[in-house]
Amino acid sequence: MLINLARSPDYGPTPSPSVPKQVRVMVEVFKTNVRSRRHAKALLTRIHAAYQECRANFDLEDRDRILRIECANEFIHPASLIQLVRDAGFEAEVLPDEPVVR
Repeated sequence: MLINLARSPDYGPTPSPSVPKQVRVMVEVFKTNVRSRRHAKALLTRIHAAYQECRANFDLEDRDRILRIECANEFIHPASLIQLVRDAGFEAEVLPDEPVVR
């Protein structure tokens, strides 16, 4: 079950084909203990209020109850997002990047 509130960051105007626009996108993935859709939606509302240039979603079907946040041209310190989640009564921790094995 992927929970995503319809909110997209403004990546700015579409660049003309002759002038490519460089956009830096930060993606961070967290393991959480959020179990219900209601709590996930409430947390997404808080996240989008605090980080207006970002979009976030939960995957509650994943065993790690994943929170994924993507920000264009904005860096979020993981500790500040973890604190936001804790202030709402939940836990979160950064999931380390795992290399893709082919």
